[in-house]
Amino acid sequence: MPDNRPGRPVSSGAGLPGRAPVIVDTDTGPQHGGPEHRPKEAAVDSAATSDNGAITLDLSVDRDSATPLYLQLAGGIEEAMRAGTLPPGSRLENELALSKRLGLSRPTVRQGIQELVDKGMLVRKRGVGTQVVQAPVNRQVALTSLYDDLRTAGKSPRTEIIEYRIGRPSPEAVDRLQLRPGEQVLDLIRVRYADGEPLAVMRNAIPERIAPSREALAASGLYACLREQGITTVLAHERIGATVADAEHAELLGEEVGAALLTMERKSFANDGSVVEYGYHVYRASRYSFEVTLVDS
Repeated sequence: MPDNRPGRPVSSGAGLPGRAPVIVDTDTGPQHGGPEHRPKEAAVDSAATSDNGAITLDLSVDRDSATPLYLQLAGGIEEAMRAGTLPPGSRLENELALSKRLGLSRPTVRQGIQELVDKGMLVRKRGVGTQVVQAPVNRQVALTSLYDDLRTAGKSPRTEIIEYRIGRPSPEAVDRLQLRPGEQVLDLIRVRYADGEPLAVMRNAIPERIAPSREALAASGLYACLREQGITTVLAHERIGATVADAEHAELLGEEVGAALLTMERKSFANDGSVVEYGYHVYRASRYSFEVTLVDS
């Protein structure tokens, strides 16, 4: 629940996942090209699937290029992802096999893979290996719902209801929602998926008098459900921050404990000035970002 959320925002701006340290290796070549230099990608000739289900890419690198070998490797894997040779959910062969085939050191291979992990394009899963993830979701900060934004972006959203409970509100919820004496509140926890991948854990408190049904919320976004009742949100106060995944969020989002997460607190108002919801949402920083356009006044 928003009133007992596990992590507090740590800043007023969106947090960013940290970059891995650069590993200096004797076969990487120069670390940067000149100002006009465009990194060279490893050539991708074909791909095959190994006995354990991992995809083996037929990559080649140019040791005479000014582009570091780890960047060539990262570029070749990224090109295979763009071409569909490495589709979302597929597994990459392990670092040892890749280093032996390409004649590269393991630190170089590890650095190339980490480059794509930092971009949110690959994810390392214990007991599974390195997998291709869906393209990250970039969201404008606006008065819209995540469900609507995902559909607009061409994603397939799905909602899992973790908790749907109507009861007496806490004093904090009474204050946030400006509830009348005796009013009850809907405490709602949902996990939002994009193309089958968990993206966000959303905790909301909604006045019981306008609360959509469990079935409606499983099938659509909160704002769409409210619009069906003739309630339009016209204003919201929002705070964006960052935290790290605890055990609960790590399990729900498929992340490691301690992984970087973005947070958003939102209090939304209807056109009559009443508060329609208070939300505390947690997003995977590897898959999600906020975007703000600033205009000089």
